[in-house]
Amino acid sequence: MQIIVSGVTLGAMYALASVGLALTFGTMGMFNMAHGLFMTIGAYVTYSAAAVLNLPLGIAILAGLTAGGAVGALMHLVIVRFMLDREDFRTTIMVATAGVAILLQDLILKYYGAYPFRQPAQIEGTFRIGNVAVPYQSLAILVTAAVLIGATAWLLKKTRFGLAIRATAMNQDAAKLMGVKTERTYLQVIIIAGVLAAAAGILISSMASLSPGMGTNPLIRAFVICVVAGLGSVAGAGMTALALGVMEAAIGYYFGARFGFPILLGLVILVLIFRPAGLFGKAEVIRS
Repeated sequence: MQIIVSGVTLGAMYALASVGLALTFGTMGMFNMAHGLFMTIGAYVTYSAAAVLNLPLGIAILAGLTAGGAVGALMHLVIVRFMLDREDFRTTIMVATAGVAILLQDLILKYYGAYPFRQPAQIEGTFRIGNVAVPYQSLAILVTAAVLIGATAWLLKKTRFGLAIRATAMNQDAAKLMGVKTERTYLQVIIIAGVLAAAAGILISSMASLSPGMGTNPLIRAFVICVVAGLGSVAGAGMTALALGVMEAAIGYYFGARFGFPILLGLVILVLIFRPAGLFGKAEVIRS
């Protein structure tokens, strides 16, 4: 039970990181290499608002979420929208967003330095369920992730806005013919992804510490989760994140933490061999 509690906590943070990545890929065919820096920026803005400006924690967290969405919007308006019509969009956008990630990380390093900070968004103490110790911080992470992912799922499934996103993901040209403003839809999608990434960064830094490179490891894990689930499968990414979080916690307990990530990479290889489209993905059929 203790492994499950730890694993679900990890999975909740991974789910927030991977759902935004899956959403942008599923809608735009874009793998955002700067996604990890959205997490870092959200965490640092929350830290600055709470620890430097002495704002209430709720307002500081809201500022961090807003910063993640704002950086995503800025990147789209300045870079992404000018590359959408390129035939080699999927390749060039990876290079472009990787450059954005390097630039943002260097700016954070220059302004804050390399010294790690403690994230103020923490809740001390634990409570017990039988023999299982559950930190209040883990409970806060689970509730936050559930609310944000649930709100995203409701938005995609129950609103006209979500219908426009799903229509654009299925067929951009058909969506345009039906009156969907796909350019605006892309902007809205990357803002949502930025907010979810910022939330993931705040939660991850609350369990560890703040550093300019803190988004790299979660980005790699989010990519692993998206590949296993199937690139573009938002619901699959969330479920896979929880399962892999529990698996990683169990591997760390029984074999040691250093074996967790290598075994996950081995799982990716097996999935790509036997299910190239992922566990929840669908193979593309191209007719000539």
